[in-house]
Amino acid sequence: MKQNYKEFLDIQNHLFSFRRLRNGELIDTVKNLPSTYTKSEYLVMFDNIQFIYELTLALLEAISLGIEFEINEELKIIKILNLPDKELAKKRLAYFKSVCEELTDYYHITQRNVTKSVNQYLTHWIYPYKGKFHPQMVRALINIIGLKEGDLLLDPFSGSGTAAVEAQLLGVNFIGIDISPLCVIQGKVKTESIYVLDEIKRIRKDIIRNSCYQDIVLGRYIEKISDDERVRNFYTLARLVAVSDNYRRKKNLVDSFFRNLDLMIRSVEDYYTLVRELKINLGQVRINLGDSRNIQLPDESVDGIITSPPYSIALDYVENDKHSLMYMGYNLSKIREEFIGVRGKGKDKIHLYNEDMKKSYREMYRVLKKNRYAVIIIGNARFEGKEIPTVEFTIRCMESIGFKLERNINKNIFGLYNIMKNENILFFVKEK
Repeated sequence: MKQNYKEFLDIQNHLFSFRRLRNGELIDTVKNLPSTYTKSEYLVMFDNIQFIYELTLALLEAISLGIEFEINEELKIIKILNLPDKELAKKRLAYFKSVCEELTDYYHITQRNVTKSVNQYLTHWIYPYKGKFHPQMVRALINIIGLKEGDLLLDPFSGSGTAAVEAQLLGVNFIGIDISPLCVIQGKVKTESIYVLDEIKRIRKDIIRNSCYQDIVLGRYIEKISDDERVRNFYTLARLVAVSDNYRRKKNLVDSFFRNLDLMIRSVEDYYTLVRELKINLGQVRINLGDSRNIQLPDESVDGIITSPPYSIALDYVENDKHSLMYMGYNLSKIREEFIGVRGKGKDKIHLYNEDMKKSYREMYRVLKKNRYAVIIIGNARFEGKEIPTVEFTIRCMESIGFKLERNINKNIFGLYNIMKNENILFFVKEK
């Protein structure tokens, strides 16, 4: 990646050179393809790519696969100068829908979607968890930091399991850690259910046959539903989705359970079918309840880290999911003392967060192999009317441990406008 950095800067400058301002908005100066355009020579990006950071990541992942190219006036269509391995490019690229007129695997993956959101394909949509990763971005980051099939990716704040699904689809082994039992079950269900699909479908028939149409009956049935933990997790999460629907949207709990259960089964069927159609060699996934401040892994044992740490003061993860955590039987006061970023009040809260993150970053340094990358996606939130410089803190802390910041890409963020507008994608390398 170092070798290509100057090339990347040249590309980025080139990108800007094709844009100018009109009425305060950036627009492309040329819309038409060059007269020499031949589709078979081009990489074509997805139509929904619209931000500079997405274009930047798209070009970086192409570079990471050894593709040499030339940017023309149509920014989303890139002329290929040298393509070392077309099949590999089709198999791995995230921001491109076609390579030499042939559709990429990712194009086919994104078509398997039971929701209206383009990024909630396959099992990504299951459970309305706030602060999710962007799956397409994670897939590109895995490419950019050079992880190959069989390598091990760590996410010490695995959250809803987005990185787990994307690593699995690329054949990259994955280990996720999260302090929240709700997050652990989400990640497991999204990546393990394809292995027990037949049992999941058989039990659905049993539920209908036994007329489990009352919440209390349904709850008792789920407790003894199967000896296989993966099956129990699936049905437990289906009920948690219904609990969330009931709490947040006032939907009938039993109706919501059956509606979401059918959608979840359909999503797992899509996953199962897709893996066979595209002949995907799935990566192995482990997701454990654990603490990023004390990672239970040997020194220098992982090939890469991609993570988005908790947004300290931006999101209260305990309050946000209290209905589900209580349903799972957890004491909210006790669990709050274990979560990073929700302990304490005022300045003390920020101090505790920073100290916890220092411990987490030291653990990330310890378990990462030399010359490998740790990518952190994080932003500055507002607290009591002031912006908290979490990005600057993260860079200082990581560099003091021994990481070197190699790249810093600014990205837009949606859904947290009142407390956060932008995030930064920070690429750190462990040099020693």
